[in-house]
Amino acid sequence: MDVKRKCVLVSACLMGERCKYNGGHNYNRDLVDYVADKEVITICPEVLAGLPTPREPVELREGHVIDVAGNCYDDLFEKGIERCLSEIAEKDIDLAVLQSRSPSCGVNQIYDGNFSGQKVAGSGLFAQKLKSLGYHVLDVEDIKQLEGK
Repeated sequence: MDVKRKCVLVSACLMGERCKYNGGHNYNRDLVDYVADKEVITICPEVLAGLPTPREPVELREGHVIDVAGNCYDDLFEKGIERCLSEIAEKDIDLAVLQSRSPSCGVNQIYDGNFSGQKVAGSGLFAQKLKSLGYHVLDVEDIKQLEGK
């Protein structure tokens, strides 16, 4: 009997890929343990947009992606999101686990857009898009909810 493996979409930085704006990663052992028996698709919308690593930090302000100097990255982020959606179009994704507070992947919170370190309720652009398309999206900080599933 062929058992279908669950496919989980994961922010690449959570699996240890050095794709964060500062050249680092957000490796998460609990997540790695959870997906050990599942098919995993790692993705970084910002890298797929062609942004370098490291790169200038950006935040969402009034729906726009900006850096501290006020430069707008809306077009690049949209390009990255479209590339991500293209890569996962033929996949049977049961769950997306994304990085907290990211302007792309934040699920429950993002930074306030003033580069102050303050967080506000909200979602990054990629997380918003996945939710609007009906994907089950989870913040990595909520991974403990999945124990035993």
